[in-house]
Amino acid sequence: MSGHPVFLADLGIVSPLGRGKATVSRNLMRVEKAGLASRDDLLPSGEPVCVGQVDGGLPHLPAELSGFDSRNAGLLIEAIEQIRGGLEAAMSKFGRGRIAVVLGTSTSGLEAGEKSFFQAVKAGALQADFDMRRQELGSPGEIAARYLGLTGPAFTVSTACSSSAQAIADGRRLLRAGMADAVLVGGVDSLCRLTVGGFQAISALSKGRCNPFSRNRDGTTIGEGAAVFLMQREESEIALLGAGASCDAYSMTAPDPEAEGIKLAMRQAIQDAGLAPQDLAFVELHGTGTEQNDAMESKAVLDIFGERIPCSSSKGRIGHTLGAAGAMGVAHCWLTASALNAEGLLPPHFWDGEAEDGLLGDSLVVPGQRLDASAERIFLCNALAFGGNNVSLVVGRTA
Repeated sequence: MSGHPVFLADLGIVSPLGRGKATVSRNLMRVEKAGLASRDDLLPSGEPVCVGQVDGGLPHLPAELSGFDSRNAGLLIEAIEQIRGGLEAAMSKFGRGRIAVVLGTSTSGLEAGEKSFFQAVKAGALQADFDMRRQELGSPGEIAARYLGLTGPAFTVSTACSSSAQAIADGRRLLRAGMADAVLVGGVDSLCRLTVGGFQAISALSKGRCNPFSRNRDGTTIGEGAAVFLMQREESEIALLGAGASCDAYSMTAPDPEAEGIKLAMRQAIQDAGLAPQDLAFVELHGTGTEQNDAMESKAVLDIFGERIPCSSSKGRIGHTLGAAGAMGVAHCWLTASALNAEGLLPPHFWDGEAEDGLLGDSLVVPGQRLDASAERIFLCNALAFGGNNVSLVVGRTA
């Protein structure tokens, strides 16, 4: 292992599967529970579209931070509040200047900017309280730091759908470099018209619920949510054991069909953890349901693991949460590895069961499937992005 592991001491999560560790853990293992809904206000045509949506109200930022307030900020703050106790303990122990923030996003508060734009079209001018900071890509890291009163390093990563996985790897780097003693890491993204319309424009949006790895797949489903972790050196139940990243730059929007970039990231992560492929018990797939992504990721997983390792994608359950997808995947690994999962269940893969030759099929997790009793709870999580940005993380239980 290249350096000591760092630990993900606590998890805050707001997802289409629910809010908080216990609820999401329970629903994650139930294939009949999905957080998808139909919306008719996200495409210019008014055509209904299936999305992964967080239901119910969200908190608002305090008055002094109102210029940053947005749905994205509300998702983030709710997730942060779930781990407030651990954060407060870290502040007391290390001081506010020794706690860093590294978050990933791809939309930030763009939804708020869209609303302001449409209001301006109707009224002829922007509202007096319009504030560009709501939609700045860099705002989540600043919001979290200001909200918590932290003065350590704080920044936001935006590498499309690998953003929050990269943020988690970057948080580890800050700890190892001695630049912080604890780090708030993770990601957040919220539904907006730009991403839903954008995926439709490049023919990557499913006509309904996405169907990862099926021969009938027709695109992805967009979702929203937030997942954040308290990362520290002090040992706790779940560790970040390894990280790998690559950029194949094959195309701005299409993955390398030979999967060389993601295979490099996966092998780096496994090697970084001091492990071999046979030491891992489960792969949390990126699995978007698009034709090219699923074919490429299947090739990578089959080349490295063969057909022996159980795999699943959550996109058919919660949609593709874009900049938050990597952190969501790590959160699902965290919950599966943790004591919350006393039965040793694996997250089932939601699809129609119609496999395509050459793609993952038999190794996709079925409802009620459990970890091998002798297997260590050590998992790999993939996050793949436009521009060929690939990140793989190894997460495992240490106690």
